[in-house]
Amino acid sequence: MSLLNPWVLLGIVLAVFGAGTSGYFKGSADEYERQQLEIARLNEQARETEKRMGEVAQTYAQNLRKSNDVAKAKETKLRSDLASGERKLFIPVKAPECAVHTASDSTPAAGNTETRAELDSGIAQALVDLTSRGDTAIRSLNACIDQYNQMRSFK
Repeated sequence: MSLLNPWVLLGIVLAVFGAGTSGYFKGSADEYERQQLEIARLNEQARETEKRMGEVAQTYAQNLRKSNDVAKAKETKLRSDLASGERKLFIPVKAPECAVHTASDSTPAAGNTETRAELDSGIAQALVDLTSRGDTAIRSLNACIDQYNQMRSFK
């Protein structure tokens, strides 16, 4: 039996082709298994990160709720004080300039020399409402920024 026999050559080619093909399919199966293990590991890691992010979000939501409750209590007290007259809001106004000055007016009176006007109670309540909405928005924005910065560190 000679090596140049076409049946021997065909057998050698088929053996080499079969070994290559089986190696290829075995390698593909091994790679698929390795990828599945990597996907499972990454999914577990993502679940853990998601859980920690949820806890952080819940913590920031609770803190924001508490700070909003404290602010709401202060706002309610301020509103009741304004309504009862216990507290009054004033704004500085420009003093009218008198055309006639007397000699006795040359020295200001002792104490507070600022000219100011008291706000109407409706205007004071509207001003408190406006500032409380602004403060609420600022607290929400600050909580959002803090939470975002905390979440960025989870990568």
